[in-house]
Amino acid sequence: MGKTVRFGISLDEKLLTDFDQLIEQKRYTNRSEAIRDLIRASLVENKSESGEEAIGTVTLIYNHHVRDLSDKLTEQQHSHHDDIVSSLHVHLDAHNCLEVLVVRGAARDVRQIADELIGVKGVKHGKLVMTTTGHDLA
Repeated sequence: MGKTVRFGISLDEKLLTDFDQLIEQKRYTNRSEAIRDLIRASLVENKSESGEEAIGTVTLIYNHHVRDLSDKLTEQQHSHHDDIVSSLHVHLDAHNCLEVLVVRGAARDVRQIADELIGVKGVKHGKLVMTTTGHDLA
């Protein structure tokens, strides 16, 4: 970690009040840590739009009784076996399943794999959350 630099910012009073409420809600110890987190989140989002290496979790909710859906999802996953690092399968009830996949690769490839999986007919809901590997974050 590099040298800490102090700087000042000017904010509208209401914006600062709302920010302080957010800090309390999220249990940050101080404004500086909250601002550092916001900056990191913005940097991660910017990197995830580039071709740099990224890590993503793909969350899927689906009814496993839908004809051939489980097989289609498994086939998709096998076609990306080099990029899918891990998977977790949870039976939510007698019909619905939750599947979480960890995908690693170039950001655009992670996004493409997620889109393919989420787009399989019969998937009720899907979401990709991407981040960086963290090696270049302070």
